[in-house]
Amino acid sequence: MEMKMSCVCLVLGLVLLLIISSDATDGIEAHPFPCCYNFITFKIPDKEILRVEKTHSECPKSGYVITTPRGKFCKKNLQ
Repeated sequence: MEMKMSCVCLVLGLVLLLIISSDATDGIEAHPFPCCYNFITFKIPDKEILRVEKTHSECPKSGYVITTPRGKFCKKNLQ
């Protein structure tokens, strides 16, 4: 019985460790600086835009993070 309990504790500990160390987060929030992985193609009305940030040079894809009252969106260009 002790062997089963120690195996269960070991497995649960490993799962917890994997969850804590996992980098499975939102594409925008995965880095200390904004990066984009998926881009929208629809136009965001100018009056809805609260903030625009260019992605960091270390990001795999260049673009812009646009913050609106509804959330953050990524666009390849500002046109």
